[in-house]
Amino acid sequence: MGRIIKVSGPLIVAEGMAESKMYDVVRVGKDRLIGEIIELRDDKASIQVYEETAGIGPGDEVFSTNEPLSVELGPGLIGSIYDGIQRPLDALLKKSGDRIERGVSVRALDDKKKWNFVATVKEGDKVTEGDELGFVQENPIVRHSIMVPVGFRGVVSQIANGNYTIDDVIAKIKTDKEEKNITMVQKCAVRKGRPYKEKLSPYQPMITGQRVIDTFFPIAKGGVAAVPGPFGSGKTVVQHQLAKWADADIIVYVGCGERGNEMTDVLNEFPNLKDPRTGQSLMQRTVLIANTSDMPVAAREASIYTGITIAEYFRDMGYGVAIMADSTSRWAEALREMSGRLEEMPGEEGYPAYLSSRLAEFYERAGMARVLGSKNKVGSISAIGAVSPPGGDLSEPVSQATLRIVKVFWGLSAQLAYSRHFPAVDWLISYSLYQDKLKDWYGESISPDWVNLVIRAMSILQEEASLNEIVRLVGVDALSSKDRLTMDTAKSIREDYLHQNAFHEVDTYASLNKQYRMLKLIILANDLGKKALEDGIDINDILSLSVKEKIGRSKYIEEKNLAEFDKIEEEFKAQISSLNI
Repeated sequence: MGRIIKVSGPLIVAEGMAESKMYDVVRVGKDRLIGEIIELRDDKASIQVYEETAGIGPGDEVFSTNEPLSVELGPGLIGSIYDGIQRPLDALLKKSGDRIERGVSVRALDDKKKWNFVATVKEGDKVTEGDELGFVQENPIVRHSIMVPVGFRGVVSQIANGNYTIDDVIAKIKTDKEEKNITMVQKCAVRKGRPYKEKLSPYQPMITGQRVIDTFFPIAKGGVAAVPGPFGSGKTVVQHQLAKWADADIIVYVGCGERGNEMTDVLNEFPNLKDPRTGQSLMQRTVLIANTSDMPVAAREASIYTGITIAEYFRDMGYGVAIMADSTSRWAEALREMSGRLEEMPGEEGYPAYLSSRLAEFYERAGMARVLGSKNKVGSISAIGAVSPPGGDLSEPVSQATLRIVKVFWGLSAQLAYSRHFPAVDWLISYSLYQDKLKDWYGESISPDWVNLVIRAMSILQEEASLNEIVRLVGVDALSSKDRLTMDTAKSIREDYLHQNAFHEVDTYASLNKQYRMLKLIILANDLGKKALEDGIDINDILSLSVKEKIGRSKYIEEKNLAEFDKIEEEFKAQISSLNI
């Protein structure tokens, strides 16, 4: 037990803590506020408190739990809504009402509910860490594996079947020294990644249904991406779209430091949205962690680690997991505040010198991995972090540190957002370093000419950017017929293909087949237009074809009616052929 000698906002300093270890969880004051040791000097410990410290003062007692900050992992995670330190918000509401009481302690998982455990091993089987002992069908989508905890191996001496709580013993494993009781819940420290056999190179895209992402700047399963952009450019909506439609098995959405109304939108929308693959509610594959801007600053940092640890747990079952962090800038600001109160030497713009390494620690826990166990299962974590640079300045430290780590950069443009073009991903500054690794997959799974279509479309957009300078000076009529056709095709790519309405029931999601058909149609129209120009057809006649409106509205064709693209293609060929008569 120690005593407080200094209080500075969420940071307190206590003496008499010589027996404590770094990152131990402590209880502070008579209200038993939750804190974590972040610095040790002699017998003095600096503690970041995850709750409001008003009323705490020198002389108050500090009790160490001698355990690191940990999360509970087991049945009941899916569909839950937690705060930054894994306290379920619905249980907090029942216990303390609309305003969270200080020091309130609530168990992360329901220890009263019984789950139907189905054993997949039998007595006498040899098992090792990561092996499945059985499973709980948590909901129609998620088969929740109950795995041998890390560090355990031996022979199954007893295995259960039936309805049990998470704390009931469902198996016993006989090791060389003793017999271990296994329950359905594991505790795992959040600041250290869960072990795996080996990291693998990503080879398959994570399909998001967002055309600008899937076509031009894809992210691989197990990849890492950043979404930087100024206020109002649509970072949160992009994250919501990815959480809704990405073909990940499990979604972990971490709202760290963003406005409460944004998390409210998520909580209101997700239960009512249907997963396009399963037809079930999206909440049946989602874990939400809400640590909004009016919650304690220190807990923002914990929320990121809580989220990635839960993601690793589902990865270890062999699932593909996507974790959304909205936003890492607010998390970095929490680091800056705690660093300042610790009186550490500041780095650029006051951020701590270890900002880059902390960001890297988070993103490197993503990836595709061969997980523990004897079955050679493969799981993945795809990490997508929103970055909120002040004033949209991408040269600030958090953006620059993030760009040095991630392989996909979806740069959002204020200019596109103000012109109501969403997603406001600027195709001239964004990039994906996974394109070369994924081109074989696209060629085999979609079409051999996919890569060629994408290159053609991007070159047309870049050509438009250079022609815009001429248009601004002398007007579009000064361009040659060929350049006017290029400008018209680029406009079609921008407005018909890249622009996507997140709130339209059809346009909110586009399968890769639909994306291919749309892009192929636009490029075909460009090629036939060029041929018509060579045959002496007037550019105005080509640009005024009535079928061009159907090309523009092809984004609203439903997935079950993709044959409509063939009809539009034939109609375009017929109309442009009639110009030669």
